[in-house]
Amino acid sequence: MLKSRFKGIGVFVFWISGIINVLALTGSFYMLQIYDRALTSGSIPTLVALSVLAIGLYLFQGVFDAIRSQILVRMGARFDKMLAPIAHKVSVDMPRFGFSTSEALERGRDVDTVRSFMGTQGPGALFDLPWVPLYLVFVYFLHPMLGNVTLGGIVFLALLTALTELKSRKLTRTAQQAAVTRNTIADSNARNADVIRAMGFSGRAVARFNAANDQHLDLQTRASDVVGTFSAFSRVARMLLQSALLGLGAYFTIQGQMSAGAIIAVSVASGRALAPIDMTIGNWKGIVAARQAFGRLRDTMIALDTADKPLNLPAPSMALSVEKITVAAPTTGQILLSEVSFNIQAGQALGIIGPSGGGKSTLAKAIVGIWPTLRGGVRIDGAELGQWDEEVLGHQIGYLPQEVSLLDGTVFENISRFAPERDSMAIVEAAQAAGVHDMIVRLADGYDTQLGPMGTALSAGQRQRIGLARALYGKPFMVVLDEPNAFLDAEGEAALNTAVRSVRERGGIAIVIAHRPSVLAEVGLVAVIQNGKLSNFGAKEKVIGGPRAVRTDEPASDPVRATQPLKTAG
Repeated sequence: MLKSRFKGIGVFVFWISGIINVLALTGSFYMLQIYDRALTSGSIPTLVALSVLAIGLYLFQGVFDAIRSQILVRMGARFDKMLAPIAHKVSVDMPRFGFSTSEALERGRDVDTVRSFMGTQGPGALFDLPWVPLYLVFVYFLHPMLGNVTLGGIVFLALLTALTELKSRKLTRTAQQAAVTRNTIADSNARNADVIRAMGFSGRAVARFNAANDQHLDLQTRASDVVGTFSAFSRVARMLLQSALLGLGAYFTIQGQMSAGAIIAVSVASGRALAPIDMTIGNWKGIVAARQAFGRLRDTMIALDTADKPLNLPAPSMALSVEKITVAAPTTGQILLSEVSFNIQAGQALGIIGPSGGGKSTLAKAIVGIWPTLRGGVRIDGAELGQWDEEVLGHQIGYLPQEVSLLDGTVFENISRFAPERDSMAIVEAAQAAGVHDMIVRLADGYDTQLGPMGTALSAGQRQRIGLARALYGKPFMVVLDEPNAFLDAEGEAALNTAVRSVRERGGIAIVIAHRPSVLAEVGLVAVIQNGKLSNFGAKEKVIGGPRAVRTDEPASDPVRATQPLKTAG
């Protein structure tokens, strides 16, 4: 797909390269004519005419060279414009499959690598390579023996290029993997800077980064040594070859087999013939990096192209069905949830309780489609999540995760999910439903207050309540709240219960995961998740306080306390 989109431009650049290489013979013809015609005839007008012609041809060559360079740069920009959004979308999606943040961002770096490469000398050298035979034919025309020597030099440099590829390929790939590992550690240290600083293990954290960085530097150095060594050999071989051609040319001139001007012409033409190969070896590190980056992006595009775009289904309005789902952790493959089934109708609210580590958050992630299911399925109005267009379904889902992270932007933008149109009424309505409107208007710039990275300008409780407003924005059909009261005071919990009631009253579905029973006041159904299983499900009055209810503040591994009755508030 990528190749087809750039094929036409590539063919155009190829033919421009042909013109450039034909014009590059100007130097050889100029030297040939100067020595064999102007000097022998002693004609100043001939010398001036040849010089003016050469200058004009050189200018044309410069113009076409500039055009090719500009086209290649714009090809890189077009490549970036086309793939950067796709690469970023993949980067956003990868963490839910267990990839680290650094691994996820690699696709974006791949786009940068290819775009940057298009602005170097590497692409020009690659486009010049097919035109090397043009200079070889010219040298053969001047003397067959010199043509054979030039051909031998080309073959030798081609072998050096192949050896460079064989020796550097594995090192370059391993160095890239080591860079991902190093960046992952750096990202982890940055995200946990407060904990590292407070508990005084920054030295050990930095030492861990240094170990990964040293490994990366070692591999990078070895890869650079390989390319640098072969590049040095290629330069030496090129100089030796040109000197050998001059010596042989002088010999053949003494023997009367060629003219003096042909010696210079051969030297210029052979140098031009070997230059693309020499330049290719010198830029091999960048060529390999760009090729590997392009391969990863191509595989990504192929994977996306094979995925069928779902039809636009009607907005959900009836029910949620969880059918014997089994869910594993993306990072380890460990089964976290097994054979869970239940149904919720529109206008109902479900409270999910159970011990820590029992699988409640895993169930929430499966319901909203963050984590895929190994077996079973989650259906909304009878259609599995995969049958819905992601954007369309996303408007009908409100989700508040355990760890609330707000995006770098304003309060308004975060609540509206960065909607392109500024719907003030919907924003304020969502904020009022979450009981956070009064807090927002007391901020320095109200709804236009900048939150900074991760929303660190706010307290944990404020972030949670703005996150709740974001989940309620647009009146989604299904609202899933994971520990929504973790940082809330009594006033916040009251607003939360009001929000759950409003979802029910407008015919939506609310799912609340809770450790404290005070937020279950508005739910009619309760599910108990314990050791990755659904151990109880039914009306709240029947489940809470029943023989199989559990305490929500105890670990799943405590077989005695985990089966004690849960007391409701009040």
